[in-house]
Amino acid sequence: MSLQDCAQALRDHDPDRFGICLLVPAEARPKLMSLYALNLELARAPLASAEPLIAEMRLQWWIERLEEIGAGKPQAHELLTPLAEAWGPRAAAFAVLAEARRRDAAREPLDGPEAVAAYVRDTAVPLAEFAAEALGGTTGGFAPPDPRGVFGKRRNGEAASVIAAQAEGAGLAHWLAALPALQGLGLGLWDASPELLARIAGQARAKLAEAKAQRHHVPRRLAPVLFPGAGVRVALQAAPQGIEALAAAAPSEFRRRLALGAFALTHRWWI
Repeated sequence: MSLQDCAQALRDHDPDRFGICLLVPAEARPKLMSLYALNLELARAPLASAEPLIAEMRLQWWIERLEEIGAGKPQAHELLTPLAEAWGPRAAAFAVLAEARRRDAAREPLDGPEAVAAYVRDTAVPLAEFAAEALGGTTGGFAPPDPRGVFGKRRNGEAASVIAAQAEGAGLAHWLAALPALQGLGLGLWDASPELLARIAGQARAKLAEAKAQRHHVPRRLAPVLFPGAGVRVALQAAPQGIEALAAAAPSEFRRRLALGAFALTHRWWI
């Protein structure tokens, strides 16, 4: 997978992030495209087999390859090669994105809103933090919450807190939008009642509001990684009506393009 292949994979399977990659400065594009393409592969890896052990092995393979990049070992691989070229040894830190997907290998539903929020904090938030790094966030007042120690001394927490809140809020909304498919894979909820979905939507709104209130802490150049996409509002409105409403709530391609075009003009990411 060359960088062009990364772009095509995103165009086909993650169009919002593909659009965002086109809006960032050209020098940041290799890092962002390869990072988002890796995230796509890591999300798929545990779903490629219904056998938990095999799914775990797939994730472990990615973790070991990322660690090899960190050790300076060349990678002859369609995705890992452009990733290593763009990020160098820093790519080893992306193993945390793979570790966060281990739960998916077990194919066990989540217990409730708190478990969903924890899952999103482990998946969507680190991805946004690394994406901000790709746009120069570490030299402009960006410092993520760092319980795993992967961001070292790159710290100044105001912008980081906004990025984390926005990523969690948007991540919860995206998780709700995907819930009809997740239920069929055994990765949804034990209890997918409208009441519980409404609680998750409420958590998402609270995090989005938190990010909006502190938006002045985020440099304009980091706005692309905070763009939530066109489906967030629709998913949050549909969630209290139940899983059937969520299944019918996907935004049209026109709405997706309209939202991205509006963001390109205004750089307004907050909801």
